[in-house]
Amino acid sequence: MDPRAPTPALRALRLCLHLLMAGLLALAAVRAGSAAGTVLAVVTGVVYAAGSALPSVRSSRRAAAVWLGVLGVSWLALLWLTPEALWVAFPLYFVQLHLLPARWSLPVVALTAAAAIFSYVGHGARLNPGVFIGPLLGAAVAVATVLGYQALYRESERRRRLIEELIATREELAAAERHAGTLAERERLAREIHDTLAQGLSSIQLLLRAAERALPAGSPAAGHIDRARQAAQDNLAEARRFVRALSPPDLEHGSLAAALERLCEPGAAGPRVRFSVSGTPVELPTPYEVALLRIAQSALANTVRHAGASRAEITLSFMDASVTLDVVDDGRGFDPASVRRPSSDGGFGLPAMRSRAESLGGTFTVESAPGQGAAVAVSLPLPAGA
Repeated sequence: MDPRAPTPALRALRLCLHLLMAGLLALAAVRAGSAAGTVLAVVTGVVYAAGSALPSVRSSRRAAAVWLGVLGVSWLALLWLTPEALWVAFPLYFVQLHLLPARWSLPVVALTAAAAIFSYVGHGARLNPGVFIGPLLGAAVAVATVLGYQALYRESERRRRLIEELIATREELAAAERHAGTLAERERLAREIHDTLAQGLSSIQLLLRAAERALPAGSPAAGHIDRARQAAQDNLAEARRFVRALSPPDLEHGSLAAALERLCEPGAAGPRVRFSVSGTPVELPTPYEVALLRIAQSALANTVRHAGASRAEITLSFMDASVTLDVVDDGRGFDPASVRRPSSDGGFGLPAMRSRAESLGGTFTVESAPGQGAAVAVSLPLPAGA
């Protein structure tokens, strides 16, 4: 942030500086006692006013340096005519410090103070400590004031940016929590619909089919049972559409294998991850796909955050009666028996993965040891007909 950017305090200081410059130039014109001195004082005032009004002087270092050079020449000419012009050096200090970078402004301020001292001496004034102390003390006060203000302004800007970043981060965290809550609720609804409504409709359809077979030929109830079975079948298809619509976005545009492969795409940091499929893939129920995807995401997140691994591998295996997911890394490993219980600081990953697997009748195992990497394996029994 440019410390020269206008603020209410800086605008007030500029106004005071303009008034001080005008008053000191008027004093120099009156004390000069000649037409040439009055003209030079007016020219110096016009140059100063022009530079203060030009936006390029405030926005361009080059334009500011040119303007300060012209202003300095006119001031030196006035200083040559009358020693009273040395007082103009004090507002000049502030202008030079404000417009020039520190590596240039400090030497320029020193030269301005030296010019004021030598001019006063050159006009035959009696030497005394005040001749030297006055301009030098004024320069020191100007340097301390301007540099101190700039340091305070930069600190204020850093605090303002930090507050803005904290507010933005808090909003991002709130949005992420809302998004995570939405996804969790979608998954919960999908599980509830699948495990209750869809399963109930499927059972009703099977019972109606059994009742239909048990009816004698030509029974008047056969038509009603057939229509009821068709209604149950239509509603089951609708329930399954609801489950698909509520599934995670990663599964909306492809299979579980495709979602897992996207999960292994290289990122800016973390281990290299390889994905492979073994066996003949079969279509899995949506709750199975959701559970396996979430377990893979959680296991890979643990690998990135805690394992310090350079490589990891995700394997999806289809067997005759089960589907298995393995996530293996070559990280630092840990002792599974010493894993702390979940707390407000974390530790929910492994229990959550185990809960997902066991809720579908599967098994969840973790194999690891310090310095030997880690392996997470989940096995879900395939439903009948899969």
